[in-house]
Amino acid sequence: MQTEPETRKPEYKRERVAMILRLVGWIAVWLQIALAAASALMLVLAISGRNFNQAITPAPETGVDNLAAGTTPGLGIGVFWAFCGILALLFGAYLAFRQTRFARRLRDPHHILHPKKTEVLRVLRLGIIVGLVGMLLTILGGGATLAVLLSKSISQPQGVAIYNPARLIRSLDIFVAMANMNGIAANFIGTVASLGLYNWLHEQQSS
Repeated sequence: MQTEPETRKPEYKRERVAMILRLVGWIAVWLQIALAAASALMLVLAISGRNFNQAITPAPETGVDNLAAGTTPGLGIGVFWAFCGILALLFGAYLAFRQTRFARRLRDPHHILHPKKTEVLRVLRLGIIVGLVGMLLTILGGGATLAVLLSKSISQPQGVAIYNPARLIRSLDIFVAMANMNGIAANFIGTVASLGLYNWLHEQQSS
């Protein structure tokens, strides 16, 4: 005959799983949303700043028109990959939010509403894949942006005044690189959270 502690053991285990899912899920949601907002703000500043420079930069005496002077050729690809990384990041935040809904369902007294373990693991596995894809996209964006900035720095003559503004590295250019770096960090957080929960749930099953 089972004792009371033995009969209540599955309930304690389910409550513990729900607590961990809820805690890790909310942490991942807010961190990813915060970093996604920071990346989006940097991209907005970089894009709006470039457009503003195009509007106010006068044509220099060297004959370079104001459109070329206010832009950095090649940075568009970095902006594109950063934007794709933000989309992947937002989808990862949505998957983390679903984990918190699983935790709420696990605490429901009606067992029929409890999520299946395969359903939870499927969402966690998808979160890992989305995080890896997001990291790949933002790594591509960061690499492309750094390559553009490196080519600009190499093309600058040392110790000579630069009369062509298009050859200057501006702070707005750095924003694109920072947006991609934030995307890498945020997608890494989502991947680690999903992977950690995935492994932990497997350990709980075997114990």
